[in-house]
Amino acid sequence: MINEQIRDREVRLIGPDGTQLGIVSSREALAKAQEAGLDLVKIAAQAKPPVCKIIDYGKYRYELARKEKEAKKKQRVIDIKEVRLSPNIDTNDLNTKAAAARKFLTKGDRVKVTLRFRGREMAHMAAGRKVLDDFAAALQDIAVVDKAPKLEGRSLTMFMTEKR
Repeated sequence: MINEQIRDREVRLIGPDGTQLGIVSSREALAKAQEAGLDLVKIAAQAKPPVCKIIDYGKYRYELARKEKEAKKKQRVIDIKEVRLSPNIDTNDLNTKAAAARKFLTKGDRVKVTLRFRGREMAHMAAGRKVLDDFAAALQDIAVVDKAPKLEGRSLTMFMTEKR
């Protein structure tokens, strides 16, 4: 809210240089803002009384947009990559899958390791857990198990992240 849009009776006023001018009526605050050739902008609406500042509104919006853009540059989106295994996987195939997971982890992504049980394989849960343990052991130098293996329906799922 800016200038005439501010309908509160009293506001806590902050000057253009950042000094506290105290609690004044909104009319008086608007008059001071116009006197300085700037805008009266409501900064904190939920405060009692609301906080208003005398600033150049166009410049204020530009600064906010710039800060937002700068924050967006610094943030990193962490993707979750999935590696699927089966309980009767061979050691060389396991090593190949581990190499793929290693590549994902070095890029900074999380890895979801899914071991799918089909048909009668459900009777051999221990073999599946051993495969996941071997997979984690193959990557223990660069990764840590974020979420331990958990059975969800017909699949065991484990999450791994890069060591910090």
